[in-house]
Amino acid sequence: MKKIFGSKIFGFIIGFLRTIFVIVIMCYLAFVIVQRVSGNKSVFGYRLFTVATGSMSGVYEINDVIAVKDCDIKSLKVGDDIAYQGTRGGLEGMLITHRIIKIEKDEAGKLLFTTKGVNAPAADPVVMEEQVLGRVIGIVPFISLLNHIVKSQLGFFLFIFCPLVLIIVLEVLQTITDIQLEKHEIQEIVKEKDNLVDSDKLEGKIDVVEDDEII
Repeated sequence: MKKIFGSKIFGFIIGFLRTIFVIVIMCYLAFVIVQRVSGNKSVFGYRLFTVATGSMSGVYEINDVIAVKDCDIKSLKVGDDIAYQGTRGGLEGMLITHRIIKIEKDEAGKLLFTTKGVNAPAADPVVMEEQVLGRVIGIVPFISLLNHIVKSQLGFFLFIFCPLVLIIVLEVLQTITDIQLEKHEIQEIVKEKDNLVDSDKLEGKIDVVEDDEII
C-alpha cells in the first residue's frame, strides 16, 4: 500500500482528478453567480437562462441552459426563438422562451410578435417589442450537461458526491502514507547517526588498545 500511495503515478492521478473536479465545480459556480448577479441583465451582449418547462421540448429540454443574444428587434423574423418578459395573460413577471409565429405592427409602427411554444396548444398573448430580451442562439452544451447532473438526484450522487468523497478519501490516504514515509525516513536517519556514533566509539577503543600495546 505504501508503494502504491507513495508512487509518483498515484500522486499524478490524484492531482489530475482534483484539477478536473475543481474546474467542473468552478465552471458551474461561475454560471450560477452570473445568473444571480446579472439579474437577467445582458453581460457582454448575452444572457443565460435555464429552461423551466417543456413547452419547447424537442428543441430545448427542461434544465437546458440557453444563450440569448441582444439583437436588433427589426432583424427578428418568423421562426426565430426569442426570450421575452411576460406582462399579461398569466405570464406576469415570467421569462418566456418561445418561437415567433407571426409579426405585425401597431398603429404607432411598433412591432408586435405572436409567439408559441412548439408543444403549447395555443399562442401566447401578443408580445410588444419592448418585452423582447433577445434572440436565442442555442444551448450551452457543457453548462447544460452540468445543470442536468446537478439537478438530478442520481446524477448529483454519481458525478458530484461520489467523486468528491473519493478524492477526499484518497487525499487522506496519501497524507497518511506521506506521514508514515517521513517517520520511516526519520527513523533511518536516527539509525544511521547511532551507527556512526557506535562506529566512532569502536574506533576509539581500538586506538586505546593500540596505545597500550605500544606501552
